Amino acid sequence: MATIVQPPVQSWEPAVQPPAQSWEPATVSPVAGNPPAASQTWGNTAPLALVAFAVTTLMLSLINAGLFNAATLPVVLGVGFAVGGVTQLIAGLLQFRIGDTFHGVLFSTFGAFWVALYYYLQFYSKEVPAAQAGHALALMLIAFGVVAAVLLVASFRTSLVTVLGISLLTATLFVLAAGNYSASATTVQAGGWMGIVLAGIAFYLALATVGQASYGREILWVGHLAKK
Repeated sequence: MATIVQPPVQSWEPAVQPPAQSWEPATVSPVAGNPPAASQTWGNTAPLALVAFAVTTLMLSLINAGLFNAATLPVVLGVGFAVGGVTQLIAGLLQFRIGDTFHGVLFSTFGAFWVALYYYLQFYSKEVPAAQAGHALALMLIAFGVVAAVLLVASFRTSLVTVLGISLLTATLFVLAAGNYSASATTVQAGGWMGIVLAGIAFYLALATVGQASYGREILWVGHLAKK
């Protein structure tokens, strides 16, 4: 008689049990060689650019307003190139790194403005006839005044203080352009006083931005316009 062989009983349990998973987040100690994630991120360079712009604008505006003698202009050119120009330009380019296109364009453009102004006054202004010197400088100021006006249109999603600052920047550039074009010392002086106020607004925005980074909260009102 044939023998019936029973198939082995199969178990549906997995041969290897996976290790139990815990949903508790792992704790990483900020020991040497393993810094916390925050230290590996890029900081906001906007306060640096604002301070660079404010310092140079203030120095030149004090001369334009007649509070300092025009013979002190060389020191403004040095600071304008290194601080208002190179430093602001680099800070502006780094704004693109953190995804801030508006401030990247703003700071890079006016950082380049200070570099260009330095090179013009230091090397190329002598090639312009004396009778056209004011017109040449006015041409440059008008061109960047148009740039400021374009950026003003794009600033209405930033903050009220920023809009105020760019509005005053636009007006200051055109007033100084008019003063240089017409050789009007009174108009240039008015532009100087406007520049002093503009520098104060830039210092205010710098303090507001770096203060928020330091204290983790808004310490100065700027009037945010973008919807959160």
